[in-house]
Amino acid sequence: MLKLLHAADLHLDSPLRGLSGYEGAPEAEIRGATRGALENLVQLALDESVGAVLLAGDIYDGDWNDYNTGLFFRRQMSRLGESGIKVYLVSGNHDAASNISRQLSLPPNVHVFSQHEPETAVAADLGIAVHGQGYAKRDVTDNLAANYPPPLAGLFNIGLLHTALTGREGHVTYAPCTKNQLADRGYDYWALGHVHTREEVSDEPWIVFPGNLQGRFAKETGPKGATLVTVDDGLRVVSVEPRTLDVVRWEHLEVDAADATGVPELCDLVRAAMAGARDAAGDRLLAVRVSAVGTSAAHAALWRGRADFAAEVRALANEFDRVWVEKVRPATKPPREPADLAGLLDTVADLRRGAAGLRADPEALAALIAAAPLSDKLPHDVRTPEQLFLGDPDWSAALFDSAVDQLLAMLEDQAG
Repeated sequence: MLKLLHAADLHLDSPLRGLSGYEGAPEAEIRGATRGALENLVQLALDESVGAVLLAGDIYDGDWNDYNTGLFFRRQMSRLGESGIKVYLVSGNHDAASNISRQLSLPPNVHVFSQHEPETAVAADLGIAVHGQGYAKRDVTDNLAANYPPPLAGLFNIGLLHTALTGREGHVTYAPCTKNQLADRGYDYWALGHVHTREEVSDEPWIVFPGNLQGRFAKETGPKGATLVTVDDGLRVVSVEPRTLDVVRWEHLEVDAADATGVPELCDLVRAAMAGARDAAGDRLLAVRVSAVGTSAAHAALWRGRADFAAEVRALANEFDRVWVEKVRPATKPPREPADLAGLLDTVADLRRGAAGLRADPEALAALIAAAPLSDKLPHDVRTPEQLFLGDPDWSAALFDSAVDQLLAMLEDQAG
């Protein structure tokens, strides 16, 4: 039996911008999470006596601040080499040749694929042939897989590729290709990277996104890790198993407030959700975003006292071991539309329509936030576009949604 360990999107030393803005955030532990996850990957490879580790791009998150990032990665690869484990890696859009200005040689057990043309690396002792090509630049719009070499007879053929196939939500469609195009190459296993959610695209042949090794912020929730592939002596895949390796677990707890008549009852629901997430996370640090959602009689009280609610939720986290609350967001709706004050209802409806139009135009939304009069009242050191993250459409949209929710809540509370 041959075992292979497939991972991608390590994003080693990802900067995690904005983390310092959260009071009480366990910065050191969260910033070190990508390193801890890589150490777990290496330990798993050693424990399982794998023949090779397949790294499908975005080892780094961009150019290194200093050589420590590269030195750490090199040390981990040397640990594998000392046990005779081979490593095959391609660069992705975040660690394309054009993005990385510093370079360090890697130990001899590591094969880095060319960034200019596809090539094949053969490990006769393992009975495998690995085909791959890395990124020379960040924006790769060509179908790299179309030029991958034909499979080699008598070997287990692996395609190593950083791609979003025909597109996945939240990911730019780099190196576009279809599932059928990959299958037609005749390889036995496609080790993909770039998409941060684990997905088994196909099992004939196996085409797998392992997801990223470690969630880095609130949108990258749930277990993260790598995929362990077992191949029998007949070059047939016996099993494809996800293995969890993250050291910090991110979760978004959407708490349905339908049964809550007030904030105390809602806090009881949050406590129960937090307990479940704590159990599921094991001994990892649990970082949670809490949203109160649904139609609820507690809506008006929640919005009037949203600062108190946020403080109560953070206090609840202290009842559990190693839980940190990243954000608390009230997103409830009133139990019914107010029946009177028709003019105010028209205003609410107009606001909703206007908000929907702005929400669909990221450029207009960013311009609106940048031009907000209150921005001039902010401290100078947080007034810059870099601090306000105006270039991030997700951040702008979240800020806008929060503002609209608060305004609607005040209007509807007044009407009700």
